[in-house]
Amino acid sequence: MDIKSELKDTGFTNLPLLASQVVEGFISGIHKSPFHGYSAEFAEHKLYNSGESTRHIDWKLFARTDKLYTKKFEEETNLRCHFVLDRSSSMYYPPIKSTSIDDLNKVSFSALSIASIMQLLNKQRDAVGLTIYDEMLKFQIPEKGSSAHFNMIYSQLEDCIRDPQENSRTNTYQFLHEIAEKLKRRSLVFLFTDLLQPDLPRADLFEALRHLKYNKHQVVLFHTLDFKTEVKFEFDDAPKRFYDLETGAKIDLHTHQIQKQYTEKMSEFIQELKLTCAKYKIRYVEADIRGDFKKILMTYLVEKQKLKS
Repeated sequence: MDIKSELKDTGFTNLPLLASQVVEGFISGIHKSPFHGYSAEFAEHKLYNSGESTRHIDWKLFARTDKLYTKKFEEETNLRCHFVLDRSSSMYYPPIKSTSIDDLNKVSFSALSIASIMQLLNKQRDAVGLTIYDEMLKFQIPEKGSSAHFNMIYSQLEDCIRDPQENSRTNTYQFLHEIAEKLKRRSLVFLFTDLLQPDLPRADLFEALRHLKYNKHQVVLFHTLDFKTEVKFEFDDAPKRFYDLETGAKIDLHTHQIQKQYTEKMSEFIQELKLTCAKYKIRYVEADIRGDFKKILMTYLVEKQKLKS
């Protein structure tokens, strides 16, 4: 199922509602897929057996799947999850004309991904924290599980979407180290960033990622990019002016002039990043904003299992 097609033309006026629709679409798809077993992790559904009480039948799921499932409920699991969101200017690429599910930039894709995972965490009464940064620390809150706490985080994510940052650079190295120092209890750590910080030596970046593994955190790097243009460099061949959103620098060129060199350098960087993440036991996930959210949510389910084991 294409989750995006289910939500076409839906705006970001209510991020929790939109995230719940993403999750409902995912649940429906997972019940129809070979991954059915994972559904118990967040919804605790099981097939309805004739003669059982109908009290806990999930009628919304029945409308989508035409099958009867009943809900099960677990005790609090005490899982702790901390989200880290880069909101530097490059994360507001590509320019968007509307705040709809079919017109996402990197920061809105990331915010909706976080909100969707939060929907799953909330079902299990798990604790969630959030750090938002660019060249400065914009927001940070530790892990809690109350409804008021979740609503505060949703509000911060909505503010990120609505308030583009101009000429705001990234300080990934500094804040990853700070987050690693503050997270004392073992947690799931989900980092959403494009890692486009040309002035940061790769060795420093990799050291910051390694630091996140301190205290045996389960770390996932969602490398958030528009893969069509930022990795494959696919544009029409008309003359174009390219801007560095974080510095304001610009250059005029035909894309074919540098496409080969650009894609080779980008491929080299991504491959080195994958190898480094594997070395430090960090899960690397390509988060293509032109894709849907199934990969994001399935990654959460897999990593949660690892943390519990």
